[in-house]
Amino acid sequence: MIENLLFLATPFAAVVILAGILSYFGTHILSRGIIFIDIAIAQIAALGTMIGLLLGYPEESFQVQLISYTFTLLVITLFALTKSRKPFIPQEAVIGIIYCLGLALALLLAEKIPGGSNYITKTITGNILWVTWGKVLKCFLLFSAIGIIHLLFGKTFKNISLNNQNTNNLIREKAYDLLFYLTFGIVIVKSVLIGGIFLVFILLIAPAATSTLFTGNWRGRIIWSWIIGIAGSIIGILLSYSLDISNGPAIVCLLGLFVFVLAFIRLMLPNSISE
Repeated sequence: MIENLLFLATPFAAVVILAGILSYFGTHILSRGIIFIDIAIAQIAALGTMIGLLLGYPEESFQVQLISYTFTLLVITLFALTKSRKPFIPQEAVIGIIYCLGLALALLLAEKIPGGSNYITKTITGNILWVTWGKVLKCFLLFSAIGIIHLLFGKTFKNISLNNQNTNNLIREKAYDLLFYLTFGIVIVKSVLIGGIFLVFILLIAPAATSTLFTGNWRGRIIWSWIIGIAGSIIGILLSYSLDISNGPAIVCLLGLFVFVLAFIRLMLPNSISE
C-alpha cells in the first residue's frame, strides 16, 4: 500500500499542478468564448516537435522543445495581434482551421518518421503515471513564474476576458492580450508534454464549465474549478492504476462524468447563483 502511494506521489503532484494552472486559464478561456484554442495550440506544438524529430533531434532534446515553442508562440502571437472586436471570421472558425492544418501536417510528417504514429498517439493520450520528479519540478517553477505574471496583471486580464476593459487604447489592450496568450501557450505546450492533449483539454474546460453551475463570482469560479479539477484527476489516477487502464482517458471520462452529475445536482438546487 505504502509502495503504491509512493509510486503515485509523482503523478498526484503533477495533476495538482496541472489542474491548478489549467483550471485558472480555463475560466478565462470560457469567458472569452474560444473553447478549442488549447487543442489547436497543442496540435501546433506537436507539429513543431514532429519537425524537430524529422530533422534528427531526440524527442526530449532542447532543439525539439525550442522548435515546438517557436511554432506555438508564433501562432499565438498572430492570433492575439489579429484578433478584432468585430472579426470578419469568427475566432472559433480560425481556431478550427489552425487545428486541422496542424493535425494534417503532423500526420503527413509522421509518415516520414520512424514511430511517428506512436508519437501522435502518445501526444493525444499522454501517460502521466510515468512522469518524473524532475519534470514535475520544472513544471512547478515555470508555472510559478507565469503565476507571478498573472498576479501582477490579473485584474487587466480578467477585465479583457469579461469585456470590462474601459479603454480606447487598442494597442495597450493588444499588448496585454498578447502577454496573456503567450503565457497560455507556454502552459499548454508544457502541460501536453506531461499529460497529453486529452487531459489538458478536459482540465482546461470541464472544471471551469462546471464551476459556473454553482457561482457567478470570478474568484468562486476559480476555486470551484481547482477543487473539481484536482479531485477528479486524483480519483482518475487511482481508478486507472487499480483497474490497469490508460490514465489520461480515465481522468477525461471521470471529469466528463463529473460535469453531468454536478449539472444534475445543480438542477435539483434553488435557481439562485451567487454573483
